[in-house]
Amino acid sequence: MGNYYLAIDIGASSGRHILGHMENGIIKLEEIHRFENGMEERNGHLCWNHDKLFEEILKVLAKCNEQGKIPVSMGIDTWGVDFVLLDEQDRILGDTVGYRDGRNKGMDEKVYEVISEEDLYARTGIQKAIFNTIYQLMAVKTQHPEQLKAARAMLMTPDYFHFLLTGVKMQEYTNATTGQLVDPVTKDWDYELIDMLGYPREMFLPIHTPGTLVGNFKEEVKERVGFDCQVVLPGTHDTASAVLSVPANDDDFIYISSGTWSLMGIETKTANCSPESRAANITNEGGYDYRFRYLKNIMGLWMIQNVKKELEDKYSFAELCELAAQCDDFTSRVDVDDESFLAPPNMTEAVQEYCRRTNQPVPETPGQLAAVIYNSLAESYDRTAKQIEGIMGRTYSRIHVVGGGSNAVYLNQLTAKYTGKEVHAGPGEATAIGNLVAQMIRAGEFASVEEARSCIYNSFEVKQY
Repeated sequence: MGNYYLAIDIGASSGRHILGHMENGIIKLEEIHRFENGMEERNGHLCWNHDKLFEEILKVLAKCNEQGKIPVSMGIDTWGVDFVLLDEQDRILGDTVGYRDGRNKGMDEKVYEVISEEDLYARTGIQKAIFNTIYQLMAVKTQHPEQLKAARAMLMTPDYFHFLLTGVKMQEYTNATTGQLVDPVTKDWDYELIDMLGYPREMFLPIHTPGTLVGNFKEEVKERVGFDCQVVLPGTHDTASAVLSVPANDDDFIYISSGTWSLMGIETKTANCSPESRAANITNEGGYDYRFRYLKNIMGLWMIQNVKKELEDKYSFAELCELAAQCDDFTSRVDVDDESFLAPPNMTEAVQEYCRRTNQPVPETPGQLAAVIYNSLAESYDRTAKQIEGIMGRTYSRIHVVGGGSNAVYLNQLTAKYTGKEVHAGPGEATAIGNLVAQMIRAGEFASVEEARSCIYNSFEVKQY
């Protein structure tokens, strides 16, 4: 049996800790631990519980030791845009506020007092989203200027956990790009923009690419988990890792990384910062090997996840798909990217109120609610595919759906129906696989991305619709 590699994939709603190794030319996965995640109310804000998350990281490392399956390397990926500010003694300044918090309201206008929205996009290629790091930092500057003044380092969420493990502060490229402060040409921080906004440039650490060695465990970590291990940067933004796992080596496809968010797009060699691209609200996030993820953020399964909880988890996701299929003739649709669905107190009521406000039949049953959400998502996928094709001046024959949402049979069927394209669904654990592959390429298990993707295709089931 070959070397073990550990992917710690922490999403906005759950975390997965997965070991991977090569066996007879095939990637084998083993889930070691899974846990729920979510923001918590603290001092009037929605915050992440970093102490709890780090405890889950240590817990799985100890489990690896207990099972005698010690990885030669590990890496952590999470969602994008969120960060911690550290003072000169490496203490977190303020609360670990999350991207769905309301503190960002109006911060875009403050940024546009310095640079116009048009110029900002032309400069960074990153889509407008009120939770981008650039706006979150403006919220800190406006509401807690003392924190910004005391900051000596800004670390994106996964980089902070890598720091806790190794004592090394290192900023990773793919996650950094999500914040709208990185130059897509130099692939480095846009320090001129940072100065214009009045953010302390010294807290922006040098950027490193996936595959870079961060370091080994600190002594106290080694004592806690019972072994030492290398920490290697994956694409620390979960979508960057997920896209790396798309099992295809041509350029005739659009991908959807389907989870809490649906990230839909293509890979490109250069960023498209055109006015047409900005008008479509398409982003140019960094990917593995400086490939750009030219994609659109769509609300994704966040809506159905919340409805499932509000139904007290009476139905599985598969059962909700089946109920939705039985209500296929329910005609109401919502704009899944409407701000009313970002963080409502009750998602069911938010969907119902949207339908009521737009003079559509109001969904009442679980099947009707699920049908509205899934059909609305598929319609959004179709619109986005047409936008990308219009801007790129070409068509794509198929859509690759990777991530947890690839298991949603009804949604995959709807996606094929609305877009008129072949839909290839799988692998499901895309983010963890991409995380592992970045480590494996560094270790020499694969000679290239192309070789790794061919292996992924042969290792995991991909269903066609």
